[in-house]
Amino acid sequence: MKKISIGSWAYCFGPYQDQPVPLDVVLEKVAKLGFDGISIGGFRPHGYWEDYPDIGSRKALKRKIADAGMEVLCYTACIEQANPVTEFDQFMRYFKKTIQMMVDCEFRTIRMDSCIPPIVPKGMDYAECKERIFEFLKRISVYAATEGIDVVWEFEPGFMLNKPSEVIEVYQTVDEKNFSLMFDTCHAQMCAVNAARQIGEKEILQGGVLEFIGMVRDMIGIVHLIDSDNTMHDNDTSTHAPFGQGVLDFDRIIPALLDKANYKNNWWEIDLCFWPDAWVVTEDCKKFVDQLNAKYCGGSLK
Repeated sequence: MKKISIGSWAYCFGPYQDQPVPLDVVLEKVAKLGFDGISIGGFRPHGYWEDYPDIGSRKALKRKIADAGMEVLCYTACIEQANPVTEFDQFMRYFKKTIQMMVDCEFRTIRMDSCIPPIVPKGMDYAECKERIFEFLKRISVYAATEGIDVVWEFEPGFMLNKPSEVIEVYQTVDEKNFSLMFDTCHAQMCAVNAARQIGEKEILQGGVLEFIGMVRDMIGIVHLIDSDNTMHDNDTSTHAPFGQGVLDFDRIIPALLDKANYKNNWWEIDLCFWPDAWVVTEDCKKFVDQLNAKYCGGSLK
């Protein structure tokens, strides 16, 4: 029986940008719905490191989460002050501050992306961009390891290196024990089936998401479960459609993740990023994953 988490960022940016749901309210609701944990978005007003400037405020945040009965699966970095592809030294200064926030709060896993959209910056070429992404992901993984923190890298259409073969290349090139993939099912659909926002020749897997899952055996650190309706949100990244509002067959995906991908983490995470009614559909999404858990992970419905 795997534990179930949800990302807090669904309630603090995108459609909720102007009226974010306070973290206290999020914790209360997900606890009542029977979630085992939460991933903290490092975005205002939830977990931005500058808003917790000292050890006391960070310990208080940790206690608040624990008092709600929640574990923290992952911390999503908000490092928007610098681009690591073009401003690595400045980026690294902010990354180290983020890692210190995690150490103080005892968060053990950080979520990262490529930090650059699939648009080659002026004065660079694609090959150079790839090498710089490889380099920065390796360097931050090495640094994070010194504090006992794991790095999960999330591929998606909205960021560079979103072809299935490139995802494998990133994992193999970084080659650090604390580095793994964050496999989001809607991103997998848009990358492997729709070749969304890929640079150059499109790469489509005839076997779709299931073929992609087989390619990443022993590479996945965290799975994000959510449906896909084969569309993009604001022409930027994958639409995170609630279960049943898309095309994904989770009765095939879950066994493949467990068997073909050999997914070992004891968590599933629901991601409702950018969904306009995320607050409303959270309960139904939890029930859906409960059913998958009961069917495929030897558990029982809560």
